[in-house]
Amino acid sequence: MEIPLLDLKRQYLQIRTDAEAAIHSVLASGKYIMGENVLHFEREFASYCGVKHAVSVANGTDGLTIALRSLGIRPGDEVITSPFTFFATAESISSVGARPVFVDVRSDTFNIDETLIEAAITENTRAIMPVHLFGQTAAMDEINHIAEKYGLRVVEDACQAAGACYKGKKTGSLGHMGVFSFFPSKNLSCAGDGGMITTNDDRLAVICRALRSHGSGEAGRQAFYYMDSENCEPTDDDIPCNKYCNYLIGYNSRMDEIQAAILRIKLKKLDSYNRRRREISAVYNRELQETGYITPATVPDNEPAFHLYVLQCENREQIIEYLQQKGIGTGIYYPVPQHLQKAFRELNYVPGTMPAAEYFTRHTFAIPCFPEMTAEEQAYIIQTLKDALGTLKGGLNNG
Repeated sequence: MEIPLLDLKRQYLQIRTDAEAAIHSVLASGKYIMGENVLHFEREFASYCGVKHAVSVANGTDGLTIALRSLGIRPGDEVITSPFTFFATAESISSVGARPVFVDVRSDTFNIDETLIEAAITENTRAIMPVHLFGQTAAMDEINHIAEKYGLRVVEDACQAAGACYKGKKTGSLGHMGVFSFFPSKNLSCAGDGGMITTNDDRLAVICRALRSHGSGEAGRQAFYYMDSENCEPTDDDIPCNKYCNYLIGYNSRMDEIQAAILRIKLKKLDSYNRRRREISAVYNRELQETGYITPATVPDNEPAFHLYVLQCENREQIIEYLQQKGIGTGIYYPVPQHLQKAFRELNYVPGTMPAAEYFTRHTFAIPCFPEMTAEEQAYIIQTLKDALGTLKGGLNNG
């Protein structure tokens, strides 16, 4: 039996009729960037997350960078974040000239350890960027309390957690800003790249809209005054305001109409997708108890999206090799912690400084958990996981 880690073909077949009709409509319209589908999707996603504003961007990495820029994060500032995540999280901090400050992760959820954040705060700290890793939310009450105490901003890296809930509230509504990725592997995905910034702050939304499109037009004019002229509103005698009038150095980070059209279809199904992921995860948790695997922990008041289902075990490489021989897809997320990436060598972190994150990079791997997976396929995966341990133990005993 061949079971991939993720099967986007199956998901496409389920929405094929609607998706192809939407794509053909976009192509026939002649409006391919920032058209009606983008505007509607922004409104629909904002409503879904329970926020005032959703600002679409070209990808999640741009979303993180633009969110930090909108907050005025600049060279000399520090942003606290997790070392156990995809590179884009810390990369966005460095991209605006700030310094990422890493805080180790919890041993149960893989998320930033909120009890270690306060000790990492300095006079240069401006923000905290928690990551809702693998679709499970970080401890946002504690993080927000720390942020309020020290006058910091909170930017949720929710790129892996569309639709996840914390105490009844959706990700993207839990901090000052939230950022999402719609990369094809995400639990809400498009057929290419796409991203979204969410916020309840009117000014931040205007600045993000300006920055995503070269700092131009009316949004650029308003953002210029918000960012560069404190308490000063735009005046009527400014230069004519159109897309060729640029007020800020921004980015070319606009969402394609086709991606928005696809995302509008999938957004309606996101809750059912996530519910199915949780059902699959619950079966894994039950069937893999008291084996040699440590299953993901789910903390109270947390409704995960399970973007990935990640196990911990010893002898990871041998287990993965066995699964691959049996046709089961796997993935390692992530093999190198951020504080030990060569790109951050100037930060002078050394091995051993983030023990939990470093342990996870050596002992975790993901197994299939996509909504379209069948019960038969999951039973095969579970049995193969158990067989892999048995084979490994037998080999050790014989050795």
